Amino acid sequence: QVQLVESGGGLVQAGGSLRLSCAASGRTFSRYAMGWFRQAPGKEREFVATINWNGGSTYYADSVKGRFTISRDNAKTTVYLQMNSLKPEDTAVYYCALPEFPSPTIYINEYEYVSWGQGTQVTVSS
Repeated sequence: QVQLVESGGGLVQAGGSLRLSCAASGRTFSRYAMGWFRQAPGKEREFVATINWNGGSTYYADSVKGRFTISRDNAKTTVYLQMNSLKPEDTAVYYCALPEFPSPTIYINEYEYVSWGQGTQVTVSS
């Protein structure tokens, strides 16, 4: 049974930065892609970023491209989301997720992920 625990959320002013962390346990972390999603109040959960198993491939939603950076440390079984130039519209609960199967590819669709963390709140004030 895999466990994902997010941390690093909080309240920040527009233009500020936060770094989210997601610690994983229970699987061979280095064999899996990882993803970040977010859900704003009253909206559906949406894809933010994904990274493949060795960090060599990443993909971002257009809304965060150039501002957010996903990375991972396989020795620490942790994936990160560095968020810069934050905007009020980035306010959401952020979730990390792990897909069902190990693979060198990346995944951008929510249905491809089967394990989710509990989420961490990010609030950006204007």
